[in-house]
Amino acid sequence: MIDITKDIQSLTTFRRRSGDFMKQLKKTKRPVVLTVKGKAEAVVQDAVSYQRLLDLAAQADFHEGIRQALEESKQGKARPLEEFLADFEATHGMRR
Repeated sequence: MIDITKDIQSLTTFRRRSGDFMKQLKKTKRPVVLTVKGKAEAVVQDAVSYQRLLDLAAQADFHEGIRQALEESKQGKARPLEEFLADFEATHGMRR
């Protein structure tokens, strides 16, 4: 959760006190929103938190793919594996 009193700062302030902000990012694990002329322009966060965000996004994509496949199967859009493999092999000039 963002603390608007600490986590929204101007880019100028961030430039002047980048060391302090790096310590804050590591300690709190909260991102900092940087503003230019009063408008949000960038978000800065520590590398560990960013990696966690990327991992969560990848996991969500995986789960969405499974959900879509299950839905298509329920709708009768699935086909037997052997049929798929035959089409795939023919399309890509491959043999088992």
